[in-house]
Amino acid sequence: MKIAVCIKRAPDSETRFRIAASGTGIDEAGVKFDISDFDSYAVEYALQVTEKGGGEVVVISVGTDASQETLRKALSMGAASGVLLKTDGPVFDSMAVARALADELQGGGYDLVLFGKVAADTAAGAVGAMTAELLGLPCVNSVSKLDLADGRGTARRDLEGAAETVEFPLPAVVSIDEGIARPRYPSLKGIMAAKKKPLESKPAQLGDVRVKIAKMELPADRPPGRIIGEGAAAVPELVRLLQDEAKVL
Repeated sequence: MKIAVCIKRAPDSETRFRIAASGTGIDEAGVKFDISDFDSYAVEYALQVTEKGGGEVVVISVGTDASQETLRKALSMGAASGVLLKTDGPVFDSMAVARALADELQGGGYDLVLFGKVAADTAAGAVGAMTAELLGLPCVNSVSKLDLADGRGTARRDLEGAAETVEFPLPAVVSIDEGIARPRYPSLKGIMAAKKKPLESKPAQLGDVRVKIAKMELPADRPPGRIIGEGAAAVPELVRLLQDEAKVL
């Protein structure tokens, strides 16, 4: 089975952010970048499938030259090859990214195309479905369990208070939720092997980019809390504040 996993270079979720001087992005100084969390689950799942049943995993990323490091990590985990669809800077237009990916995936002979459910930075969750539409393939989002057999897939999607099972033919596009697989740590052998694996870089065919960041700002600090009293004696003042200030009563 030939599986493509579309991954993104994203800031580590525990990083403390600062807005860059441009006001349209983050200051990358001192920021740690990695494979976006849900994308790493997708990479691990793809590796487990090919290790069990044979095949290869190709990782693809849209981004600047810095994304090569992200692709190399996926190669060190066990992916066979990587493709960087190079851009001059971050791209926030989901459709433009989807066009670039669909252009690369078309005719690639992939049995399955995997995405993370959402990117750790933008959390748009749109690129996978858009790519599927451009390719004319079935799409299942937010999958926490996936079984593949006889040219078909059976996916479990966890909903709020319930779950659903979806069946679909291959090839298909699937976005991966947490719980499907825990990403492995690259071994020293894998890191060394990754240096020799093919990593192709080519211009991303984005088309017309229509969505751009106009302004980025951090949320305002929360006001400090107040102690208005103790016990039953504080209730009248609490009710007054909820009515007059909070406007929730």
